[in-house]
Amino acid sequence: MIRSLTLALLIATPAAAPALAQDRIPSHCIALAEADSHVVPVAFGEPLPPDTVRLRYVDHATFLLETTGGLVAATDYTGYLGTRDVVPDVVTMNNAHDTHWTSNPDPRIPHVLRGWADAAGPANHSLDLGEMLVRNVTTDVRSRFGDDSRGDGNSIFIFEVAGLCIGHLGHLHHVPDEAQFASIGRLDVVMVPVDGGFTMNVADMADVVRRFRSSVVVPMHWFSGASLETFLTEMANELEVVRPELSEIELSLDNLPRQPTILVLEPEYLQ
Repeated sequence: MIRSLTLALLIATPAAAPALAQDRIPSHCIALAEADSHVVPVAFGEPLPPDTVRLRYVDHATFLLETTGGLVAATDYTGYLGTRDVVPDVVTMNNAHDTHWTSNPDPRIPHVLRGWADAAGPANHSLDLGEMLVRNVTTDVRSRFGDDSRGDGNSIFIFEVAGLCIGHLGHLHHVPDEAQFASIGRLDVVMVPVDGGFTMNVADMADVVRRFRSSVVVPMHWFSGASLETFLTEMANELEVVRPELSEIELSLDNLPRQPTILVLEPEYLQ
């Protein structure tokens, strides 16, 4: 059975319960709670407690988010989630590389959000699905060699769900400016590319993480254990590092960790 890490804590100010199962708790992008973590058995697709989101690391930069009401979102969707036939309600994509998008998404997916600029201008998404709001903030894509830069070529996608702000930095190539940080807001949970070169160097990415002040930081986009360990070493004196040897976690407003935590999830396709 796939297991999942539940990070449990007491919140400083309890959030009001939604009137209907499909109502979304208003999110202020602020982590309020603290407590200790513990592990419980769960699996993708199993029922979730109220006001909870399940986060599953699938591969590279692809994550699945699952809500109490059964909504499923996939980040940096490449067209393959595993041998299990799961059709997300919404997918986000970034065309920086073929490991971040597909030109042929499953036609059954109702909402396909592309994160790069086109002839109409920068990507601009604010999709309200009831339980979940999906929005984006664009950043630039810069070639490692300076010869293929694209304005608004990347999107940081933010998922407001269960009262949480969950951010996926995509293929972030530069430190966001003040206007971009303001548009993103406080992220309770952030998925961070830690390759150390294809996106940003470790020192700059660590500065971005510090700026978000997230309760949970999930490393992604690591090609080897070496780049992951470099990032963990950079942040070890500031954030708790937890290695649960799991692919999934359950998160809610009342179970964020007391101390800002780097949570190392192991990628695993759906079987």
